This record gives sequence, structure tokens and C-alpha cells, in this order.
Amino acid sequence: MTMPALFIAHGSPMLLADEPRVAGLAAWAKTLPRPKAVLMISAHWEERDLAIGATTPQPLIYDFYGFPEPLYQLKYPCPPAPELAGRVETLLAGVTKTRRDPTRGYDHGTYVPLLCCYPEADIPVLQIALPKVPPAELIRIGEALAPLREEGVMIIGSGYITHNMRAGFHQGPPRAWAAEFDAWIADAVVRKDAEALGNFETAAPGAKESLPTDEHFLPLLMAFGASLPYDEPIRFPIDGFEYGSFSRRSVQFG
Repeated sequence: MTMPALFIAHGSPMLLADEPRVAGLAAWAKTLPRPKAVLMISAHWEERDLAIGATTPQPLIYDFYGFPEPLYQLKYPCPPAPELAGRVETLLAGVTKTRRDPTRGYDHGTYVPLLCCYPEADIPVLQIALPKVPPAELIRIGEALAPLREEGVMIIGSGYITHNMRAGFHQGPPRAWAAEFDAWIADAVVRKDAEALGNFETAAPGAKESLPTDEHFLPLLMAFGASLPYDEPIRFPIDGFEYGSFSRRSVQFG
């Protein structure tokens, strides 16, 4: 069975206190085939080259500040995935530079969504970094990783399609620029328009306002790339906005 590839809008660690959102992610996960392993690409780990995280148990990284104390006590003792690390290196040989970072534990972009989707922490997980390469190259990297899906590996990008912390928070309808950008991205994803997505910075309406920095969006491009070899349905199991400019849109490829 070919595993789906996903993009999960994970928000802050306070997602775990939002019972409806946790329930929504848990319900989504129950509709998916159980993976043999998960390959996570989080918005919260960027490196010059594609780094491959720990393949032995390491402490979690509490990469957030000023949150309630219980969030700093979270645990996610899932099995490591050393064989998957080797496969990633093999698949990316000649595609992009890779290196090992054997002491780099999971950041909250990995364990927060996984606590919602797979709270038993019984599936092996490997996290890889976002390399600092052009968006079109991220799509190519994702495509190179696509064979993992036929080996029982679920590829998950974790971030936000829109992420503007500078715009402030409000409870009204989404800002026009966020809604336009989110809709444009959804349309390009459904059409599998790799060229458009690779040039989103200049092609998409509202790109500058929606993404003053792009790290939260880029994991979507790797998950999208992993869908390109397949003729498969594309779904948006979760959508909508929060705080006026943060898209909750999550994507399922396959």
C-alpha cells in the first residue's frame, strides 16, 4: 500500500489545549493506513544542507517561550528510525547534500502534531531539516523521497500555509491577503502545478503579507513533491482560519 503524504497545520504548542482541533487531527489519523515509519519535515528546523536528525533516543526540544509549564514536560518516546535515515541518504544521493545530526531531537513542529495523531508514540519517526534551497528544489527533493511512500513511510510536512506573526491577532474573518494566498495555494496544489508553487513568492497574491518569512510554508512543498509521481486524490481534511491570518488548511495526498 502506498502511504499518503501529508501537510499538517500545527500552530503553536497550545494546539494541544484546543480539544476540538486535537480531536479533528486524531479523527483524520484514524482514516489513514498505519505507517511503518514517519518522515517529518518541520518548519522549526532549517539548515544550509538537508540534515538528518537523531536515530537514537534524544530529549525533546522545547523551542518555544512563555507557554504554560506543562508544555515543557511533554514527552514523545517513539522508536527511532535508523534504517529510514539510510534510505533518505540513498534516495537523495546526487539530488541534494545531506549530513547527519545525531544529537538533534524532535522539535515541537514534530511532536505536537504527532501527539494529536499518534499519541501512543509507537511508530518510528525520523525528522529531517529544511535545507536552504530554492522552493523549486524543495519540490524536487520531495519527489526524490516519494519511493518511501511505497515502503510504508508516511511523509509529513508540518507548518502553516500562512504565517504572519506581525499582523497581530483578531477573531474576525480572515484578512483578504491571507484568504487570497491560501486559496491560490490550494488551487495550485489540486492542479499539481509544480511550476506555480516553485515560484509562489512572485506568483501568488498576498505572498509577502502571508509569509514575511517562509519556513512555515516550505514543508508543504516537500510533501507536494512526494505526490508528483502519483495520480491520486488530494484532500483538505481541515481548513479555515484562526486569529484572522493563520490558515488551518491541512493537505492529504493520496
